[in-house]
Amino acid sequence: MTEKYRKIASDILEIVGRDNIISATHCATRLRLVVKDHETIDTKAIEKVDEVKGTFFNSGQYQIILGGGIVNKVFEELETMSIATVAKSEQDAYVKSQEKGIRAIMRTMGDIFVPIVPVIAATGLFLGLKGVIFNDNILGLIGLSTEIFPPYLNQLVSVLTDTAFAFLPALITMSAFRVFGGTPMIGLVLGLMFVSPSLPNAYAVASGDAEAIQVFGVIPVMGAQGSVLTAILAGFLGSKLERKLRKIMPNSLDLILTPFVTILVMLVVVLMGFGPIVHWLEIGIVNLTEFLMNLPFGLGGFFVGATYPLTVIAGLHHMYVLIETSLLANTGFNQLITLCAMYGFANLGSCLAFYRSAKSSKVKQTVMGAFMSQLFGISEPVLFGLHLRYHLKPLYMMLLSSGLGAALLSLFQIRSNSYGLAVLPSYLMYIYDNYQLVVYFLVSIFTVGLCFTLTKMFAIPQEILIDDEA
Repeated sequence: MTEKYRKIASDILEIVGRDNIISATHCATRLRLVVKDHETIDTKAIEKVDEVKGTFFNSGQYQIILGGGIVNKVFEELETMSIATVAKSEQDAYVKSQEKGIRAIMRTMGDIFVPIVPVIAATGLFLGLKGVIFNDNILGLIGLSTEIFPPYLNQLVSVLTDTAFAFLPALITMSAFRVFGGTPMIGLVLGLMFVSPSLPNAYAVASGDAEAIQVFGVIPVMGAQGSVLTAILAGFLGSKLERKLRKIMPNSLDLILTPFVTILVMLVVVLMGFGPIVHWLEIGIVNLTEFLMNLPFGLGGFFVGATYPLTVIAGLHHMYVLIETSLLANTGFNQLITLCAMYGFANLGSCLAFYRSAKSSKVKQTVMGAFMSQLFGISEPVLFGLHLRYHLKPLYMMLLSSGLGAALLSLFQIRSNSYGLAVLPSYLMYIYDNYQLVVYFLVSIFTVGLCFTLTKMFAIPQEILIDDEA
């Protein structure tokens, strides 16, 4: 097997050009090359190399999709060929320097939220399990009821299910401090202060169950529960302030006074300044998003489902994480990821149609690798190895299928209680309710079948119908 991966590495090196490569690294599925001139690379020749599932150029990187496991072995062989290799963090820093405008903003949002996603996803699973275990209908199947549980058990389980959301602003502020160059621990403490039980709860104030503290009789002060934008702004401004202070603070005072001033100033600025305003604005954005997603006849769902894959191709899909987090924090549910999820199932349908139609064994291998990656939410091999590689017709069928599947979910008012899980693992986000799980499952299977049928009928390219030996 070593010889196989050595040959793949050698073929890639020959086509790209040794002198053309500035540096190389890899992620979970892609070989990432910073090159002097990507236009001199024969992309069609690269795509004919064994195990290559597609290529694309983005933000200064020529990326070759190989798939999980394979890319590690190919990269190891490249390292033996005296190619300049760097840590992924180093090349990511280079990529960031190449990105401008909205793409840079979206990458920053991704950097803030990616470390938080596993925690929220785990909390969603706890919520789902709680919904199953503390369910009279399910327990009734074995002749039991929720009365068998002692009263305190529900309180203890709530520690698992409620903590991450209760302190979400603290997690986001800490992550934002890290991304913007501040000290994460200062961000964590500052974020915890935003949701201190000493402050009136923002939700209680909104519902009329509590009153805001009136500073000077005119400035309403309350907690920042559920406010994602407040946490991000606090992280951005707080880290900038900290870095400025460290430049001017005497060394002997820096350790104590810099955190002291940073926390004090930001607490005043947030609680008595933009915090309440941003929170009401955020609630308005959440309400608007929910309104759009619930437009009659599933129109909102269709729009989200059909356009989300395009944002993935453009690298702008990180913007959805901000909205999803706000939805979860303010409503307890995440309808947006439900509508976006049909894109992954539509991709599975595309893969199955290609696999059933292809005569080329190489295409079948590529498709099966893409299918297995997509099962667990990695979509690049399908996007760039099938949809964009074969004249866009498969892409159109996938967009239509994804949109129609999302429209159905919108009509049936299906919504997850988490985020961060895609395709096969995504069912875990709906186990909190039998109706939600069953409908989501049926619509996802429908979406796979619809995309399979449409792709088989209208989007199979003639070139994959030719046998390798022909």
